[in-house]
Amino acid sequence: MAKKKRSALKRIRQTGRRTTIKTLARSASRTAVKAARDAIETGAKDVGEIVKGAASMLDKAVKRGAIHKNAARRRKSRLARQSNKKKAT
Repeated sequence: MAKKKRSALKRIRQTGRRTTIKTLARSASRTAVKAARDAIETGAKDVGEIVKGAASMLDKAVKRGAIHKNAARRRKSRLARQSNKKKAT
C-alpha cells in the first residue's frame, strides 16, 4: 500500500481547518439573521442595531468564503425590507 505524501496530509489538515471556520461563520450568520427576524416580528426597540449586526455577520461570512456575496446581499436586502415595512406600520 502506498504511503500518503506529505503534501496530501497537509491538504487534509488545511481542508479540515477551513471547513470548521466556514461552518462556524455560516452558523453565526444564520443565527444572527434568525435573531433579527425575531426582533422584527416582536417589535423590539433596538431592531436597527440587531439588523445591522446581522448584516455584519453576513459580510464576515462572505469574507471567509462561507457564503456567496450575492446570497448575503439578498439576505441583507430582505432583512432591511422587512424592518422598513414593520416600521411603516
